[in-house]
Amino acid sequence: MDVTPKYKGSFVKPLKALSHLFREPVTLPMVPRPASDVYRGFHVNDWEACVGCGTCRQICDNAAIRMVRIPGLPDEPAKGIKPRRPAIDYGRCCWCALCVDICPTGSLSLSREYIHVSPDVNTYFILPDEKGMHGLNFPKGWAKSDDSDLLDLGRQEMPALEAEARGDNFGEIVHGYDEQAAILEASRCIQCGMCHEACPAHMHAPEYIRAIWDGDKERAVREIYRTNPFPEVCGRVCTHRCETACSIGRRGAPIAIRWLKRYAMAVVDDARVRDIALEGMAEARTGRSVGIVGAGPAGLTAAFDLAKLGHDVTVYEAKPEPGGMMRYGIPEYRLPYDRLDADIAVIRAAGADIRCDSPIGPDLPMAGLRETHDAVMLASGLGLGRSTRVPGTDHSEVRSAVDLLDSITRGESIRVPRAAVVIGGGNVAFDIARSLARLQKRTHGRVDMTLVALEERDHMLADEDEVVEAQEEGVVVINGRGPKEVVKGGTFGRGLRGLETVRCLSIFDGEGRFHPRYDEDDVILHEADMVIEAIGQASDTGYLGEELTEALEWQRGRIKIDPDGATSVSGLWAAGDMVEGPDVIHAVAAGHRVAASIHRFLGGGTTTAEAAE
Repeated sequence: MDVTPKYKGSFVKPLKALSHLFREPVTLPMVPRPASDVYRGFHVNDWEACVGCGTCRQICDNAAIRMVRIPGLPDEPAKGIKPRRPAIDYGRCCWCALCVDICPTGSLSLSREYIHVSPDVNTYFILPDEKGMHGLNFPKGWAKSDDSDLLDLGRQEMPALEAEARGDNFGEIVHGYDEQAAILEASRCIQCGMCHEACPAHMHAPEYIRAIWDGDKERAVREIYRTNPFPEVCGRVCTHRCETACSIGRRGAPIAIRWLKRYAMAVVDDARVRDIALEGMAEARTGRSVGIVGAGPAGLTAAFDLAKLGHDVTVYEAKPEPGGMMRYGIPEYRLPYDRLDADIAVIRAAGADIRCDSPIGPDLPMAGLRETHDAVMLASGLGLGRSTRVPGTDHSEVRSAVDLLDSITRGESIRVPRAAVVIGGGNVAFDIARSLARLQKRTHGRVDMTLVALEERDHMLADEDEVVEAQEEGVVVINGRGPKEVVKGGTFGRGLRGLETVRCLSIFDGEGRFHPRYDEDDVILHEADMVIEAIGQASDTGYLGEELTEALEWQRGRIKIDPDGATSVSGLWAAGDMVEGPDVIHAVAAGHRVAASIHRFLGGGTTTAEAAE
């Protein structure tokens, strides 16, 4: 077979190219071609819209994105804002645009700019802004759209009782997610961690949400108990600041973090929850003793931590049942007490000795408590209602919201008013208005309940759900009005005509201090046979005794504490509502801090809660 190459033409033919060596070039000038409308060029980033969540960095398979801290940018974890922006390494980027498609705020996009020439490799690592690679404001190319958005912006609807079905009873309103709804809701989470930083207790929400998505319910409970011994409570009544910070909420509905916590606790039985919660308990006892005054969320959280660490903990509670304002201030339609009891049972199982009907006072003096225990924590909460002190508030039918809520919880017989006016715009005001509305419906067959608040509708302190549900239940909400006088007279035969209110012009002065101004010519009489004040709460610290009260440092009427909750008196700590104001999750966080501080004071090391951080 002949395999000799067949050549065509002369062997000198290639040398003809040399004849073109000295000719003028005919190459066309190099001009960039316009990119298509959806071209994937260099990144642009709207710094005003970007919150620094880092989701773009997490999704990048090539590790081409790094989050860089930028001095001067807003740093507000509670609002879900971090002072950092994504920087792109174009030596690694493959222009897949996943970072754009996943961006929760929609701040990141790709431009039609694609040319960059430089001998310096460092110039290929940039912090994109809204002007692009070279500040030329190239038109946008690939950007988030309905077709390219990887996020589900719609929240799974929470099944709940309709107003007609709940108006005359205290059954829980919310039914809870079923498994399918929980998994679908968990699938929306992008694991950015903004919720973790916003939560006062720094709960590991992304981790327990991921566990729900994976179908591992026990792992979800385990992640929850790393930082919160009140998951049943917080799965229902938490102020859920985490959801305010959720990056998904920038363009859609935030992840239902609170409801997912509720779901995780509902699908694991109480006995198994107890086993999981007590994992890692110290086997040996330390022989050190801690006394805690008050069985609210702060005191019981500290009791749980300290008992697990091996200390002997005794909690002294004045009321018949533990729970503090969680039991005696939150109605059962929001927080079923058997679920509160489930949380407390875990704390008792850890070894905390909770002694109810044990008020600190003559029979159990504070001085004796300090002699009995190596360390003492004050967590007696805010059990006293504040008064507006407008004329007429000395009338017997002017009642305190916290006192009425306490009586309702205890099952005591109270007079149900035919018509009532509640003063206040916070959750407590709505709790008592809705509770009495239920009793009115049950007793009188109708609701006649008015709530007047200083704040305008968009600035009310109560949760939005509370406001909406109250109005559905027949509560009339009147905004922008303040109390002027409780008018006596007897329209309803109780020696009371009702409450006069005036139009509120402003609530705070120029320096941000509470100093309402009113239009005294705009007066309305709200007829009622009961007026309820719900304008704030105070702590009863009379049990401390004169000597200890004098020894303690005070700040604006509250016990002064350091960042760990220690008071100015050695061996004495204070935490919770009495020093920080009412909020369950803040009290839980404070309980952890105090427990860690007491543990160190007693010669211990790092606590479980500290390690979880």
